[in-house]
Amino acid sequence: MSVRRRSFFKIAGAALALGTLPLTRRVGAAEKEQIGVIGSGNVGSALGRVWAKSGHAVMFSSRNLQHDKQLAAEIGASARAGTPKEAAAFGEVLLFAVPYGALPEVGKSLADSIKGKVVIDACNPFPHRDGEVAEQARAKGAGLYSAQLLPGARIVRAFNAVGAARMGKAHEESGRVGMPIAGDDKNAIEVASRLIREIGYEPVLVGGLAMGKYLMPGTPLAGEHSPDEIRKIAATLRP
Repeated sequence: MSVRRRSFFKIAGAALALGTLPLTRRVGAAEKEQIGVIGSGNVGSALGRVWAKSGHAVMFSSRNLQHDKQLAAEIGASARAGTPKEAAAFGEVLLFAVPYGALPEVGKSLADSIKGKVVIDACNPFPHRDGEVAEQARAKGAGLYSAQLLPGARIVRAFNAVGAARMGKAHEESGRVGMPIAGDDKNAIEVASRLIREIGYEPVLVGGLAMGKYLMPGTPLAGEHSPDEIRKIAATLRP
């Protein structure tokens, strides 16, 4: 046996003893999710496009199925289109990127499909657009109110105060910009964090869903910040 082959088997044997090779294979296999995108506007299409290009199976949905079919055809084999109910049933992980005013209706119509699933909540309440539901969400806090409208979902609030155009390009400078997130479910946070890193951001947990009220435009955490800057800002905020 050559010196090179002996060295390879020594390294492989050590890796197996430490559990690194099996871990690599398990992670590689587990990283590919079925993702249902509920709302394929600027945010949903930008995020779903990057995930599909990363090898996840992504189903886009909105009120315009024809638009979603065209989007899926443009992206390629990892993308498909369906109705919101089909996307919610299809996805192991769901991205909600609809106008906040649509959440009450969407939550009711998809109730059976979202229970127990990781839901990345990218919806923002704007009173001038969304009316009374936005006022209520801002009063209670968007994270807690989203949980009320999407009962049973394991919600992680993210992608709430960065421009959609940047979301589609962040992977070109991966990790430079932080992404503040809020959630109460440890496993859901881990799943969402991995997907956020694939988009190109470094997730920074700022607290539970009660902190979701700061994850929207017009708050100190809005805009682009480094991970360290997000941690410093979050330390000054209260749930």
